[in-house]
Amino acid sequence: MISNPVLPGFHPDPSILRVGDDYYIATSTFEWFPGVPIHHSRDLVNWRLIGHALTTTEHLDLKGVPNSAGIWAPSLSYADGKFHLLYTIVRTYMGGFKDLANYLVTADSIAGPWSERIFLNATGFDGSLFHDDDGRKWVVNMRWDHRKGRPRFAGIELQEYSASERKLIGPIRNILRKPQLIEGPNLYKKDGWYYLMLAEGGTGWNHGISMARSRTIEGPYECDPLPLLMTSRHDGTLPLQKAGHGELVQTQAGEWYLVHLCARPVFPERRCTLGRETAIQKVEWNQDGWLRLANGTTDAAVEVPPPADLPPHPWPAAAGMDDFDDPQLRPQWQTLRVPAEPSWMSLSERPGWLRLRGRESLISLFDQSLVARRLQAFDCQFETRMEFAPVDFGQSAGLVCFYDTRMHFYLRVTHDDQRGRVLGVVLVDDGNYDELSGSEIDVNDWPAFYLRAVIRYDQLQFSAAPDGKAWRNIGPVLDASKLSDDYGQGLHFTGAFVGVCCQDLVGTRLHADFDYLRVTTGEGGR
Repeated sequence: MISNPVLPGFHPDPSILRVGDDYYIATSTFEWFPGVPIHHSRDLVNWRLIGHALTTTEHLDLKGVPNSAGIWAPSLSYADGKFHLLYTIVRTYMGGFKDLANYLVTADSIAGPWSERIFLNATGFDGSLFHDDDGRKWVVNMRWDHRKGRPRFAGIELQEYSASERKLIGPIRNILRKPQLIEGPNLYKKDGWYYLMLAEGGTGWNHGISMARSRTIEGPYECDPLPLLMTSRHDGTLPLQKAGHGELVQTQAGEWYLVHLCARPVFPERRCTLGRETAIQKVEWNQDGWLRLANGTTDAAVEVPPPADLPPHPWPAAAGMDDFDDPQLRPQWQTLRVPAEPSWMSLSERPGWLRLRGRESLISLFDQSLVARRLQAFDCQFETRMEFAPVDFGQSAGLVCFYDTRMHFYLRVTHDDQRGRVLGVVLVDDGNYDELSGSEIDVNDWPAFYLRAVIRYDQLQFSAAPDGKAWRNIGPVLDASKLSDDYGQGLHFTGAFVGVCCQDLVGTRLHADFDYLRVTTGEGGR
């Protein structure tokens, strides 16, 4: 069976594509670098991360972007022997404005290299590229309206794209407006109809997918008599909440599947600590030519029948232990806003160790020395061994449970003017910095720092040891549910990460060395 979510943890806004016998999913990354992870499958059941599409600052200039800005809703397509990736970079949002740009890159192989980016437009986000059977290409995206008293979501716009001229051409047409919030448009053509799939109601608890169709690509489009093809807004007990923002794929044998985002809340706070995840549903076309979930409801299912014609194709299990012996970071690791490069990160200066040179604080939108990976299970443990010798209170390093610069928990070693080296818990809670009283201990005689974070649903407990054996809890049990889209002020579109980091607010770039990071999933699993 397809067991949802197929991509657990922060994997929102999925775009799916089949080329021959291979299936690919691309997802949003917002402020995290590199951009747009690509997952690969042969059976829609088993998926593996094969890399990222946007790996250079020429593709991805994120320094200084706000939390939850950056890469929104990439869209994969394939035509003329090339992979196409359309993506949005949101640079600012405030007071009704969104400064953004939509770009297109192409590649002969899904592994790249990807071409120089082509600027398309800046009218709105969630763009996708449709390749018609007459050879023409079209871009659709939602239109953003900043004006006072106007709906922010001003409909779906369509414009032709010229591959030879590398730009959009011809008139811009607004092909559909609805009183509901609509975004995430994707076009499909079947049996003489152009179908428009839409994300409706916003990406939170009111999310859903709706459909419209037309005999011509310019419209007019008629809306599906069923208001929503799929949603969880009507039932807060469904295991897959926030279901919406989908794309279609057809198998080799002609079956249809829908990939979509979802989220799984932890209770009692009803917060989704794993962020928005990716799931797959089987769908069918009814006798009237409208798309429906194969389970006969509008509810996203956890267990879904796989394609009948595809044999199982499992991949080797992803390693839970990274001993930093590889010459480059494994693709599971991400950095914040800027790429990992030798001025602040090295795997070769001390072979077998990850060396981070301290830079700015954990609230910086610019130059952080932070390497992290997604939280992908409700019950799990992260452990590392660190060597670090701070001599100033502006120098810190350790293990961080991170949502964004406004919300994170940090088990860190630093220097106290009177006590020398100390270990304790600091946090930023919805923008408010705190040092947990009673959590700090003296560690001048510790030869190394073994650091651990145990997360069980809505609980987080830090612990530490000088030798990897004599563990002691550091600080109280913390509210891990705060590491979610559903807590705090402002936009929240990402997910929880756990990683290692180093700060040097003195400017000397003191380094911290990390021997390994081990991730263990508990009995609660996914």
